[in-house]
Amino acid sequence: MTSVPKKVELYTDGACKGNPGVGGWGALLRYGAHEKELFGGEVHTTNNRMELTAVIEGLRALKKRSRVEIYTDSKYVQQGVTEWLDNWKARGWKTASKSPVKNDDLWKSLDALLGMHDLSWHWVKGHAGHVDNERADELANKGVAQIQAE
Repeated sequence: MTSVPKKVELYTDGACKGNPGVGGWGALLRYGAHEKELFGGEVHTTNNRMELTAVIEGLRALKKRSRVEIYTDSKYVQQGVTEWLDNWKARGWKTASKSPVKNDDLWKSLDALLGMHDLSWHWVKGHAGHVDNERADELANKGVAQIQAE
């Protein structure tokens, strides 16, 4: 008898003070009544890099195959995975206009994690009162504050 993967909710967000500038990422993982908060940051980065990093770090925190409902306020991340990624790979990490894909290092890291879990992607409007998205935003800002304090 095979076990059904556990269902995990992953709420992610990125923040950047200046773009580029000091940035932070945050991820809130929820499995039933259990929650885990993750955050970090970088000295010189962009908002899109932090949005991607939040998803990557959230998925890396999972120790076994899971059904993951990913909630992001980043259309860049959500559309990147659901609409653009396969074509970028088919074109050798080039866009439709034959330009190199921006942040390809992070997209490649995320791509490697996609097959490890059963994923569903959900876009939520940022800064619109969605409680868990607001928590992810707070975590991303903690990442910024941590870097600024160093």
